[in-house]
Amino acid sequence: MPGKRDKELEQEVLNWISGCLGEPLPPGELEDVLKDGVILCNLINKLAPGSVKKIQAKGTNFQLMENIQRFQAGAKKYGLPQEEIFQTADLFERRNIPQVVLSLYSLGRITQKHPEWTGPTLGPKMADKNERTFTEDQLRASEGHLNLQMGYNKGASQAGHGGMGNTRHM
Repeated sequence: MPGKRDKELEQEVLNWISGCLGEPLPPGELEDVLKDGVILCNLINKLAPGSVKKIQAKGTNFQLMENIQRFQAGAKKYGLPQEEIFQTADLFERRNIPQVVLSLYSLGRITQKHPEWTGPTLGPKMADKNERTFTEDQLRASEGHLNLQMGYNKGASQAGHGGMGNTRHM
C-alpha cells in the first residue's frame, strides 16, 4: 500500500468535510465514510453549487464509482490540479488512501482562492501574487554587473573545438 497513513490528517479532512456540509459524518474509517462518493459529491456541490447533477445514493459498484468520478470532475473544475486528484480506485478499492487524503486536503486549501466560499478551509493560508515594482533606475543599476552565473566564462570559447561529436585534442 503506497504511502503511510496519517490518522490525524485524515481526521482533520473529515472534520473539514463535516464543517463544510454543516452536518456530522457517519462514524467509521475515512475510506468507509467516503467510499460511495455521495459525501464527496455533496461536498463539491457545497463548494461549487451545481457541480454534480446526479448523485447515486445506492446502486452497483459501478454507479457508486461514477459518484467519485463526478466529484473528481467537479474538483478539477473548481481548481484542483489534475496531478493532485486521486484515482477512483485509490478510494473505492482502498489502493491509496493517503493520496485521497492529500487530494481532499488540497481541495480544502483551494477553497481559500474562492472568495465566494465562506465556510471552513484547510491548511496554511495560500500565498497571493507577490508583485514587486522597481523604478527604471533600480532596473538599470544591475546592467553594469557581469554576472558570473550567466555565461561569462573568462575568455574560454569553443574555438578549435572542431565540431559536434569529435573528440577534443589537447
